[in-house]
Amino acid sequence: MATRTRNTERLSRERIVEAAVELLDTAGEDGLTFRALSAHLRTGPGAIYWHVANKGELLDAATDAVLTRGMTGEAATGTPQEVIRAIALVLFDAIDEHPWVGAQLSDGPWKSVTLQICERIGQQLQRLGVPGAEQFMAASAVMLYILGAARQNAANARMNPPGADRAAILATQAAAWEGLDPERFPFLRHVAGQMREHDDREQFVAGLDLILVGITALA
Repeated sequence: MATRTRNTERLSRERIVEAAVELLDTAGEDGLTFRALSAHLRTGPGAIYWHVANKGELLDAATDAVLTRGMTGEAATGTPQEVIRAIALVLFDAIDEHPWVGAQLSDGPWKSVTLQICERIGQQLQRLGVPGAEQFMAASAVMLYILGAARQNAANARMNPPGADRAAILATQAAAWEGLDPERFPFLRHVAGQMREHDDREQFVAGLDLILVGITALA
């Protein structure tokens, strides 16, 4: 009992959020409960509620912590295109390491941390010289692409258990595409081999670059 009291006294919001991230990484969103968190921290639920009101607030705080931590190492110099690419890759890598973050961004796309990301991207678009009337459209295109990738990665993580053989999954899907009716699906049959061999991160950057080429033309 004395040990539990000492743990409660040491408890902080930062430690609770850190423990929540650990649970989310190992057990996913469904595994994050206040009971599981209490056991992980060796304290009572009441001590946690003193710092965090509910699970929604805890998920928001965990998402902010992961993305803010990643953004501290983000490249702040370079061309606007390079900085936008660096921001996007920080997000991609964070979601790749913590798949639950993708679901959180997709379920509530205008949370505090997402607004900060949009602001950083928007400042680079202004620096690039995108006309004022086109800035919202350009920023929205970049954000929708990033959030769409986040949603897809989160969905893939839910479908495929940890440690799943990615090469085998892609090979199975590519074989399915190759077996499609050639008259109805000529394109999918043509790119099936590319899908089998693609790298998710490289594909993400290539898609972003296509968007940036169009945005640069506006400037």
